[in-house]
Amino acid sequence: MRGVDLDLFDFDYDLTWMGFFLNADGTVYGRYGGRDADSADSRVSLAGLRYALEAALTRHRARSYQLASPARASLAGALGGQESKPPRTVEQYPAAQRLPERACIHCHQVYDLRRQSLQAAGKWRLDELWVYPLPENIGLTLDVDRGDRVARVAVDSPAARAGIQAGDRLLTIDDRPIASFADVQYALHRAPARGKLTITWQHDKETHRRELPLAEGWRRTDISWRWSLRGVDPPPWVHGDDLSADEKKALGLSARRLAFRQGPFVSEPAQRAGIRQNDIILGVDGKLLEMSERQFGAYIRLNYRVGDRVVYNILRRGQRLDLPLILAAR
Repeated sequence: MRGVDLDLFDFDYDLTWMGFFLNADGTVYGRYGGRDADSADSRVSLAGLRYALEAALTRHRARSYQLASPARASLAGALGGQESKPPRTVEQYPAAQRLPERACIHCHQVYDLRRQSLQAAGKWRLDELWVYPLPENIGLTLDVDRGDRVARVAVDSPAARAGIQAGDRLLTIDDRPIASFADVQYALHRAPARGKLTITWQHDKETHRRELPLAEGWRRTDISWRWSLRGVDPPPWVHGDDLSADEKKALGLSARRLAFRQGPFVSEPAQRAGIRQNDIILGVDGKLLEMSERQFGAYIRLNYRVGDRVVYNILRRGQRLDLPLILAAR
């Protein structure tokens, strides 16, 4: 990401791949990519990529036609002659100065360096972790092969109350054109944390435009998959593999219950607490948690602070143990 213009290439930096469709002058016609907590691939397809590419080409042709008139060509030339400002890059974050001069900066590190710089300035908030909300956060599930088509609408969701139905075609969100899952996510990312969202869609050749209310916390979803989350303190200091459904059943645990086996590397804080390799971690503070080991790591980071005392509930050779641990920074 060194030297990359963050204002132009503005995307979800935790992704492993993102496609931009843009003009040489920096006009972005669309985006393609995205994922959820369950899968890195379920939200993309070759057919969906082609659909988004064709939509971008249509927008490019329309823009080229608009700029063909003498008045617009004159305006474009005038704008092109203006002195452009230097690009905003990841190297400009103060936290980036700690890195070796030639060190590679990976995509997810943009989030890390931004967070670290804001933390140093006392301006970082936990809510900033919920970026690029899913369409499901407003009640929409999209067709993977045609990213502007609504596959399902959740009952009593903002989208349902606005009147959007399965089979409808999304046109714009806050006046941003839609042709892909990534286009929707970008528009939602730019939407306010609380307020209203304007959405335009087509139903049976009729165009509708409504405002969707956005309640506090509407962005929140499962972010346990995000690599940048691993840089947030405090870590859980335990890790390992989830027990299988059969292993849980043999122990009298439900299939959804948190239960994972501590791996061979036991961290120093866990060692001090008395946790050993092969201990089965069942939760903390006596809470019945239904989640995976990965989600547990996110749960600790989002609900506890450095210095908090937690009691790990574990199972060791059939015996239940409660072991206190002080959550430390990495």
